[in-house]
Amino acid sequence: MKLDEFAAKIRESDEIVVFTGAGISTESGIPDFRSPGGIWTRYRPVTFQEYMTSEVARIEAWKRRLDGWEQYRAAKPNVGHYFIQALSLKEKLIGLITQNVDGLHSMAGLADDKIVELHGSNRKILCMSCTKEFAPEPIINSLVGDFASPKCDSCGGILKSATVSFGQAMPEQAMRIAQGWTEQAKVFIVMGSSLQVQPAASFPVVAKRNGALLAIINREEGPLDGLADFVHNGSIGEFCGKFGEMIADG
Repeated sequence: MKLDEFAAKIRESDEIVVFTGAGISTESGIPDFRSPGGIWTRYRPVTFQEYMTSEVARIEAWKRRLDGWEQYRAAKPNVGHYFIQALSLKEKLIGLITQNVDGLHSMAGLADDKIVELHGSNRKILCMSCTKEFAPEPIINSLVGDFASPKCDSCGGILKSATVSFGQAMPEQAMRIAQGWTEQAKVFIVMGSSLQVQPAASFPVVAKRNGALLAIINREEGPLDGLADFVHNGSIGEFCGKFGEMIADG
């Protein structure tokens, strides 16, 4: 499918689902943890069980969080995030499914009921005992010197970033909503995902199987490019800037 044909499909469709991964956020200055030099190459992943049972593991996880905090705090939405928000404003978007935990889609103005965060959010901290929510900045600012892992000021419970850790169950409601949106989609657009992490990477396959047009926009080639109707390998921001102009009259 050529670009102008894809643009025509977007103009005529109001049943679009977008699926985003780390590639959309790297253009906002947030590194992909899996890339060379990323946090996962400097810190071993801490499993959920380790986090809940070991103070040493909790401190290690918070040190990793501190390492990337300034980049997260300074990050702003980019053209790709605003392109998705524009689809919503045009009432074309069923919803956005994201593997990202950075909250940039919300910062771009996309409504909460249009977002499913499959891996949770780094913009919240939760008590694992009483479920009280905390803003991250005051807690992270308190982690200086030889710190102990933070505890809930209400019940003394363990605090944890509201993200899905290795070995932690995926959020059932988020998965259910994402599955429903995927099955409804007439157009399913993947942006910035390597499509190598399951179960999230199965959603484009489900969409295609249900008759949706599948588009993949990613800097590198990926395992599902051969399944897609439209593929663009290159900068997401550059593509969305030009493509947004093409569909502006839609």
